[in-house]
Amino acid sequence: MYVCVQEDPIEPGLVQAAVEHPSCGAVLVFSGVVRDHHEGRRVDSLSYEAYAPMAEKVLASIAQQAARLHPGARVAIVHRTGRLSVGETSIVIAVASPHRDQAYAASRYCIDQTKSLAPIWKREESHDGSHRWISNPESTKGRPSLDDQS
Repeated sequence: MYVCVQEDPIEPGLVQAAVEHPSCGAVLVFSGVVRDHHEGRRVDSLSYEAYAPMAEKVLASIAQQAARLHPGARVAIVHRTGRLSVGETSIVIAVASPHRDQAYAASRYCIDQTKSLAPIWKREESHDGSHRWISNPESTKGRPSLDDQS
Protein backbone atom coordinates (compact mmCIF):
# COMPACT_ATOMS: atom_id res chain seq x y z
CA MET A 1 0.00 0.00 0.00
CA TYR A 2 1.16 3.49 -0.82
CA VAL A 3 -0.66 6.79 -0.21
CA CYS A 4 0.46 10.38 -0.59
CA VAL A 5 -0.93 13.91 -0.69
CA GLN A 6 1.45 16.17 -2.60
CA GLU A 7 1.77 19.50 -4.38
CA ASP A 8 4.01 18.19 -7.15
CA PRO A 9 2.53 16.74 -10.35
CA ILE A 10 1.65 13.06 -10.06
CA GLU A 11 3.57 10.53 -12.13
CA PRO A 12 1.10 7.69 -12.88
CA GLY A 13 3.91 5.27 -13.77
CA LEU A 14 5.41 5.60 -10.31
CA VAL A 15 2.03 5.03 -8.68
CA GLN A 16 1.55 1.92 -10.83
CA ALA A 17 5.02 0.65 -9.95
CA ALA A 18 4.09 0.85 -6.26
CA VAL A 19 1.44 -1.87 -6.69
CA GLU A 20 2.88 -4.20 -9.32
CA HIS A 21 3.63 -7.72 -8.13
CA PRO A 22 4.25 -11.09 -9.83
CA SER A 23 1.09 -12.52 -8.20
CA CYS A 24 -1.11 -9.91 -9.87
CA GLY A 25 -2.48 -10.48 -13.35
CA ALA A 26 -4.35 -7.17 -13.47
CA VAL A 27 -3.05 -3.65 -12.95
CA LEU A 28 -5.52 -0.79 -13.24
CA VAL A 29 -4.57 2.89 -13.11
CA PHE A 30 -7.26 5.54 -12.72
CA SER A 31 -6.37 9.19 -13.29
CA GLY A 32 -8.78 11.96 -12.36
CA VAL A 33 -8.12 15.15 -14.34
CA VAL A 34 -9.45 18.70 -14.15
CA ARG A 35 -12.17 19.24 -16.75
CA ASP A 36 -13.24 22.54 -18.30
CA HIS A 37 -16.82 22.58 -16.96
CA HIS A 38 -18.96 21.67 -13.98
CA GLU A 39 -22.74 21.98 -13.69
CA GLY A 40 -22.94 24.20 -16.77
CA ARG A 41 -20.19 26.58 -15.64
CA ARG A 42 -16.87 27.08 -17.37
CA VAL A 43 -13.92 26.03 -15.18
CA ASP A 44 -10.40 27.39 -15.65
CA SER A 45 -8.76 25.68 -12.70
CA LEU A 46 -9.32 23.88 -9.42
CA SER A 47 -7.53 24.50 -6.15
CA TYR A 48 -7.26 21.60 -3.73
CA GLU A 49 -6.51 22.09 -0.05
CA ALA A 50 -5.82 19.43 2.54
CA TYR A 51 -4.18 18.82 5.86
CA ALA A 52 -1.85 16.20 4.42
CA PRO A 53 -1.14 14.13 7.56
CA MET A 54 -4.85 13.68 8.26
CA ALA A 55 -5.74 13.11 4.60
CA GLU A 56 -3.01 10.49 4.26
CA LYS A 57 -4.37 8.60 7.29
CA VAL A 58 -7.82 8.55 5.69
CA LEU A 59 -6.41 7.45 2.32
CA ALA A 60 -4.43 4.69 4.05
CA SER A 61 -7.59 3.48 5.76
CA ILE A 62 -9.42 3.46 2.42
CA ALA A 63 -6.59 1.53 0.74
CA GLN A 64 -6.46 -1.00 3.59
CA GLN A 65 -10.22 -1.53 3.48
CA ALA A 66 -10.12 -1.99 -0.31
CA ALA A 67 -7.45 -4.67 0.15
CA ARG A 68 -9.56 -6.39 2.84
CA LEU A 69 -12.66 -6.34 0.64
CA HIS A 70 -10.71 -7.61 -2.38
CA PRO A 71 -8.15 -10.16 -1.16
CA GLY A 72 -4.86 -9.99 -3.01
CA ALA A 73 -5.42 -6.38 -4.11
CA ARG A 74 -2.51 -3.96 -3.76
CA VAL A 75 -3.54 -0.30 -3.66
CA ALA A 76 -1.87 3.09 -4.11
CA ILE A 77 -3.64 6.46 -3.90
CA VAL A 78 -1.94 9.79 -4.64
CA HIS A 79 -3.87 13.08 -4.47
CA ARG A 80 -2.57 16.46 -5.47
CA THR A 81 -3.05 19.78 -3.72
CA GLY A 82 -2.60 23.34 -4.95
CA ARG A 83 -3.85 25.05 -8.09
CA LEU A 84 -4.41 22.75 -11.08
CA SER A 85 -5.27 23.85 -14.59
CA VAL A 86 -7.66 22.08 -16.96
CA GLY A 87 -6.10 18.80 -18.05
CA GLU A 88 -3.86 18.37 -15.01
CA THR A 89 -4.12 15.20 -12.94
CA SER A 90 -5.59 15.60 -9.46
CA ILE A 91 -5.66 11.97 -8.32
CA VAL A 92 -4.16 8.66 -9.39
CA ILE A 93 -5.35 5.35 -7.99
CA ALA A 94 -3.48 2.19 -8.93
CA VAL A 95 -4.71 -1.28 -8.06
CA ALA A 96 -3.01 -4.56 -8.81
CA SER A 97 -4.84 -7.81 -8.13
CA PRO A 98 -4.83 -11.42 -9.22
CA HIS A 99 -7.90 -10.83 -11.43
CA ARG A 100 -9.40 -7.83 -13.26
CA ASP A 101 -12.78 -7.85 -11.50
CA GLN A 102 -11.05 -7.26 -8.15
CA ALA A 103 -8.96 -4.43 -9.62
CA TYR A 104 -11.99 -2.62 -11.06
CA ALA A 105 -14.04 -3.05 -7.89
CA ALA A 106 -11.21 -1.96 -5.59
CA SER A 107 -10.43 1.09 -7.75
CA ARG A 108 -14.08 2.17 -7.78
CA TYR A 109 -14.27 1.69 -4.03
CA CYS A 110 -11.16 3.85 -3.54
CA ILE A 111 -12.36 6.80 -5.64
CA ASP A 112 -15.84 6.75 -4.12
CA GLN A 113 -14.52 6.58 -0.57
CA THR A 114 -11.87 9.24 -1.25
CA LYS A 115 -14.52 11.66 -2.52
CA SER A 116 -16.73 10.84 0.44
CA LEU A 117 -14.28 10.67 3.35
CA ALA A 118 -10.94 12.32 2.61
CA PRO A 119 -10.44 15.78 4.13
CA ILE A 120 -9.49 17.29 0.78
CA TRP A 121 -11.34 20.42 -0.33
CA LYS A 122 -11.85 21.63 -3.88
CA ARG A 123 -12.37 25.21 -5.04
CA GLU A 124 -13.54 25.82 -8.60
CA GLU A 125 -12.17 28.93 -10.32
CA SER A 126 -13.78 30.49 -13.41
CA HIS A 127 -12.48 32.75 -16.17
CA ASP A 128 -14.31 35.78 -14.78
CA GLY A 129 -12.48 35.59 -11.46
CA SER A 130 -15.36 34.03 -9.56
CA HIS A 131 -14.86 30.92 -7.50
CA ARG A 132 -16.84 28.50 -5.39
CA TRP A 133 -16.07 25.64 -3.06
CA ILE A 134 -17.32 22.37 -4.49
CA SER A 135 -18.73 19.64 -2.30
CA ASN A 136 -18.95 16.03 -3.30
CA PRO A 137 -22.54 14.78 -3.21
CA GLU A 138 -21.27 11.58 -1.59
CA SER A 139 -19.95 13.48 1.41
CA THR A 140 -22.67 16.08 1.95
CA LYS A 141 -25.92 14.13 2.13
CA GLY A 142 -28.05 15.91 4.68
CA ARG A 143 -25.59 18.80 5.14
CA PRO A 144 -25.78 22.40 3.87
CA SER A 145 -24.30 23.12 0.45
CA LEU A 146 -20.80 24.58 0.13
CA ASP A 147 -21.60 26.21 -3.21
CA ASP A 148 -21.97 29.71 -1.73
CA GLN A 149 -19.63 32.33 -3.22
CA SER A 150 -16.90 33.46 -0.88
